[in-house]
Amino acid sequence: MSGHTGDKAGTERGPLTEPGTSRGPLTGLRVLDLATLFAGPLAATMLGDFGAEVVKVEHPAKPDPSRGHGPSKDGIGLWWKLLGRNKRTITLDLSRPGGRATLLRLADTADVIIENFRPGTLERWDLGWPELSAANPRLVLARVTAFGQFGPYAHRPGFGTLAEAMSGFAAITGEPDSPPTLPPFGLADSIAGLATAYAVMAALRARDASGRGQVVDMAIIEPILTVLGPQPLWYDQLGHVQPRTGNRSANNAPRNTYRTADGSWVAVSTSAQSIAERLMRLVGRPELIEEPWFATGADRARHADVLDEAVGTWIARHRRDEVLDAFEKAEAAVAPVQDVRDVMEDPQYAALDTITTVADPELGPLRMQNVLFRLSATPGAIRWAGRPHGADTDAVLTELGLSEAEITTLRSEGAL
Repeated sequence: MSGHTGDKAGTERGPLTEPGTSRGPLTGLRVLDLATLFAGPLAATMLGDFGAEVVKVEHPAKPDPSRGHGPSKDGIGLWWKLLGRNKRTITLDLSRPGGRATLLRLADTADVIIENFRPGTLERWDLGWPELSAANPRLVLARVTAFGQFGPYAHRPGFGTLAEAMSGFAAITGEPDSPPTLPPFGLADSIAGLATAYAVMAALRARDASGRGQVVDMAIIEPILTVLGPQPLWYDQLGHVQPRTGNRSANNAPRNTYRTADGSWVAVSTSAQSIAERLMRLVGRPELIEEPWFATGADRARHADVLDEAVGTWIARHRRDEVLDAFEKAEAAVAPVQDVRDVMEDPQYAALDTITTVADPELGPLRMQNVLFRLSATPGAIRWAGRPHGADTDAVLTELGLSEAEITTLRSEGAL
C-alpha cells in the first residue's frame, strides 16, 4: 500500500515522497504455507507482503483455525483476513496418496515450504526432508514448532503461551506482588513469525551461493528469549535474576504510566540523562537534578518513589492534551496510552499509513495493519485480504498441469 494514503486499496507501500512503481523484491519466489494458527502463517504473510507468491494449503475439512479465531462478521473470521492476505488458498489432504503426490509436484515448483506439524508428522506421510529435497534440491523447508525438532520436549504439543512462560517473559511481567502475567495476544508466535521470515531469507541467500536448499528449524521458545535481552548473561556472570517491577525499570527512572486530570493515561520514559533533566524542570522539581543519585539511570531507578511522586503529581493536575503539549515543548519523552480506537485516529500512524484500507469482495473495505516497513525502490503491497477456504484450488492445480479429470479424481478421493 502507499506510504502516505490509506484511501486507495491495492496500491504499493513506497517512500513517503513518491510511491514506488516496481514489484516487490520477493516477486518470483513461491512459498507453500502448510502451517496453521500464527507463527508459521505469519512468516508466510510477511513474505507475501513483499511480492512472494504464497499458496496456502489447508486440510479440506479442517481449515486453518485462525479462520475461526476471535470475532467474526457475517460468519467470516476477521483475523484470517489479516493473516491470510496475499495468499492463494487451496485444499489438500497430505495424509492421502493423492494429496502427497500433489504436494510433491507443488514442491517441485516452490522455493519455500513453511510447516508447523509436530516433529515426525511429515515423515509419517513420507513427506520428510529426504522426499521434499529429492523433489526439489533448491527447496527451503521452514519447520516451526513450539520446542524445535529435537530434545526432550520436541514431541510435546505447544503454543506461544508456553514460550512466554518458559522464556522468562511472564516471570518479569506484572507488579512485584502480583502473579506472573501472560500477554493478551500472540507475542511469542509473532516474534517467531518475524524470526522465521528472516531465517527463510538467510537460507535463500545461502541457496544463491550453493544452489541447494536446507531446513530451517524454528523453535518458538527461542526468539522470545533473545528479545528479552541479556538476562542469561546477567545470571551467568552475576547470579542476577531480574524481578517483576511493574511499569518501572531497573535501568532508569522516572519510567511509568501516569494518570492525567481527565482520567487518561500517559507513558513516560527517561532513558537519556538529558531527558530526565528536562522532565524535572518541566514538573517544577529542578532541585532533584542536583541530587548525587540523579546522575545515572540505575541510581535514579533506586529513587523511583521520589521521582514518580514528582512526575505523577504534576501530570495529575493536567489534562492529557495539556501534558502531551507541555512535554513536546520541553522535548521530553511521552506517549498517550492508547487503545485501538486511538490508534485508528492517531495522526502519526495516519501519516505513515500504518492502518491502511484494503478492498475485500466479501466484507467490503477493511482497515488493517500495513506491511511492516517502507522500501524506497521495491515497496511491499497488500494485494488482497484473506480469501475463502480453498478458493484457488482448481486454478493452482490447473497451473500445475493437472487436468480437469485429475482434479475431479482427487476431489472424489477426498484429497481436495
